[in-house]
Amino acid sequence: MNRIDRISAILIQLQTRRVIKAQDIADRFEISLRTVYRDIRSLEEAGVPIIGEAGIGYSLVEGYRLPPVMFTRDEASAFLTAEKLVAQLTDASTSADYSSAMYKIKAVLKSSEKEYLEDIESSIAVLKSKRQENSALELNLLQTTLKSIAEKRAMTIKYFTHYSQESNERCVEPVGVFFLDTYWHLIAFCRLRNDYRDFRLDRISDLRLSNQLFSRQHPPLKEYLQFSCKEKNLHEVVIRVSKNWHAYLDNQKYYNGFISEVKDGDETEMTFMTTSITGFARWYMMFGDEACIKKPDILVETVRSMLSNIAERLTTTVPEPVL
Repeated sequence: MNRIDRISAILIQLQTRRVIKAQDIADRFEISLRTVYRDIRSLEEAGVPIIGEAGIGYSLVEGYRLPPVMFTRDEASAFLTAEKLVAQLTDASTSADYSSAMYKIKAVLKSSEKEYLEDIESSIAVLKSKRQENSALELNLLQTTLKSIAEKRAMTIKYFTHYSQESNERCVEPVGVFFLDTYWHLIAFCRLRNDYRDFRLDRISDLRLSNQLFSRQHPPLKEYLQFSCKEKNLHEVVIRVSKNWHAYLDNQKYYNGFISEVKDGDETEMTFMTTSITGFARWYMMFGDEACIKKPDILVETVRSMLSNIAERLTTTVPEPVL
């Protein structure tokens, strides 16, 4: 990106938030802080009213705005792709709001860009997997949750707990939401358990925003997730699975900490992060004759010990029942 385009992009970025830190600008454009200061000075010399405070950041004088921005063809394509994703992977309210925003975006496009989007629109599709068919996203969970966070108001949810196969009602204080392995997750402080919990949105059958304010100060979502991973003492597991069995692990792998996979000839190398070596070992033995363990050694020893116990039980003579 040349300097003129970068300075224009910085001016647009300054309009996206009340205060923008110099480091944020430097990270986005991969430039030094010294270059950021020079670009900001150029904007000021051009008459842009910028307020800057050391240690805080830059902001534009209230009321200053650029005229409508023209989007590039690549940016317009990215918006169209995002619209397809939002329509399939979020709730009805979020999808409707994004579609409304897209009309405004398309309204400022040049005729050639509009025609380009019309030509490629039918060539982009996002399909829901079978695992998403019973999703409860029609409850507008995302928008209600984000409103709860913004207003610091607790929510009452009716949640189906998978391990006990029961539904119960809980009062929670949301921290944030994230999308992982085709599911939306809600991290919230549960007043019933007096601790933070991870709730799957597709298991929430009802949700209401209450008038009760948050009872405590919650950490940012990113900080919580980083801390949570450290607390869980995750173990990295790498295995190689034959192509004959790899397809059968498609759904199960997500329940065992699946991270990534790479195909290598007739095998697929799969990486997991698991909290339980013993639990992973029991799952691994279901297809162990079609796989091998690359690491860690503790998993190899655990599987070997389990197989030894199984072999011992198989060779032990079982007494005949007394009639």
